[in-house]
Amino acid sequence: MAGFRRKKDDQTDTPKKKITKQDLKKSMRLFKYVKPYSGTFAIGFVFLLLSSVTSMVFPYLTGQLVDSANAEMLKEINTIALALLGVFAANAVFSYFRIYLFAIVTQKTLADLRQSTYNHLIKLPMNFFSERRVGELNSRIASDISLLQETLTTTIAELIRQVLTIIIGIALLSYISVKLTLLMLCLVPVVIVIAIIFGKHIKKLSKEAQSKVADSNTIVEETLQGITTVKAFANEFFENMRYSEKTNEIVGISLKGAKWRGAFASFIIFALFGSIVGVIWYGVILVNQNGLSVGDLFTFILYSVFVGASMGGIADLYSQLQKAIGATENLMEILDETPEEISDVQLTSINRVNGNVSFENVSFAYPSRSDIQVLKSMSFSANSGEQIAIVGPSGAGKSTITNLLLRFYNPNAGTISIDGKAIQDFPLSELRSQMSIVPQDVLLFGGTIKENIGYGKIGATDEEIIAAAKQANAHLFVEGFPEKYETIVGERGIQLSGGQRQRIAIARAILKNPSILILDEATSALDSESEKLVQEALETLMKGRTSIVIAHRLSTIRKANKILVLNEGKLVESGTHEELSNVENGIYQNLSNLQLEV
Repeated sequence: MAGFRRKKDDQTDTPKKKITKQDLKKSMRLFKYVKPYSGTFAIGFVFLLLSSVTSMVFPYLTGQLVDSANAEMLKEINTIALALLGVFAANAVFSYFRIYLFAIVTQKTLADLRQSTYNHLIKLPMNFFSERRVGELNSRIASDISLLQETLTTTIAELIRQVLTIIIGIALLSYISVKLTLLMLCLVPVVIVIAIIFGKHIKKLSKEAQSKVADSNTIVEETLQGITTVKAFANEFFENMRYSEKTNEIVGISLKGAKWRGAFASFIIFALFGSIVGVIWYGVILVNQNGLSVGDLFTFILYSVFVGASMGGIADLYSQLQKAIGATENLMEILDETPEEISDVQLTSINRVNGNVSFENVSFAYPSRSDIQVLKSMSFSANSGEQIAIVGPSGAGKSTITNLLLRFYNPNAGTISIDGKAIQDFPLSELRSQMSIVPQDVLLFGGTIKENIGYGKIGATDEEIIAAAKQANAHLFVEGFPEKYETIVGERGIQLSGGQRQRIAIARAILKNPSILILDEATSALDSESEKLVQEALETLMKGRTSIVIAHRLSTIRKANKILVLNEGKLVESGTHEELSNVENGIYQNLSNLQLEV
């Protein structure tokens, strides 16, 4: 089962990254998406400064309120109380506009970033996708951008607030009492540093526990998905043992984490309150020496709490910033990839090709395994309207020919041309818009039948879609559904049978009306009845078009104008069905005899 081979790098969590000057420079590229909204950001920043300043006024006025308990200042108590309410009101207004304005900038920036990343992603060449997992790329669009949302909305603003609080707070503390400030600066940072060390270790244990929980969930998921296999091999006890071992590991790690959390709580209670007692103790001594008023002492304690909380909060904000820089770097890696030159083309009779295809001494190896030559000096031609079949054992290079024809990859050597013109000289979108492929494993989108057929020609009318479905032998079964063409096909077309999916794909290809048609083992996975209906639809589709047919069942290609037999990347035989059937000990003859025996 896959669970035995699951690796840590399968996880798509964005790691924290050490912040360097180079990383900051890369991350600054993100701000080009913020630039269009710089005016709104600047106003939000002003409100951030105002809310920070008004927050720092609160301890001062509170101290004044305490001092007003003296008979001499009692008459000022109402004024101070009203001033405090005014500060709270102003802070509330400033905070509202700060949050709202930053949200405007964040949401619009992220929308632009999402659109830019997705638009760039789908234009990247096939070799990019062949080297990366879908889950990883999906994480870049989802998780990383969501992480940036938190950073732009909260983290940056809070980091600025905390830094301002620390700077202004220490300045005001020094103004109230230099002696008390020195004592506070000796005690609080020590407590914070030890708290951060505790926090990191607890977080590490928590993450390890989460990883074990994920592993245990994977065992459950795999077991239930493969329950037939589990029961067939009578491995219920083995699976139970696997799950028990993993859950016992969770218990061990969780209890270890509980010990650290308990020690941390005990330390905080003792150290934090001990620090406060120490500051108050020394403050009271200063009050008795007439070096400080009671109100000043109260103000000092409040400022100490503000500064201490800000110092403690910066560690977590810095951690979030590290993750955000890692996420930005992941996105920039995608945006730095060179895309294909894609354009929105509208075919006309002027740029439509006839479909004369030629391969001349084409050699190719996939970038991911460049040491293995998949095609070796391949040469053949197909005239307009001809049906060319390609057969051969697995790994012979059949599907590679279609990948090169569609320019998913470029050949390492040789020339591929259409109507005498090298395919590299065609605009890429124009080239692909004149071809259509019906694969063995048809992928339908999760929408309606109408939307899936209409994908062959964006903006097609209902009449065009129905006409294509009729030619593909699909109209009858579609009309049998209660919702007809509005029937939802489900994820990957799971609501339809294999034969129905194939006919939807054929209807889509018919609607596109290509000059060159590629059929990649389009009937190999179907039962006899479905194959007959699909084959009839394919014959309709191939009329008047150059057709490249990769076939597994040789009975489906007997009428082909030419059959190409590949073996180990080389063209070893070529001819019609009758010609190749008479080649003594030929690969085609052996394949044909083998299928007849089966």
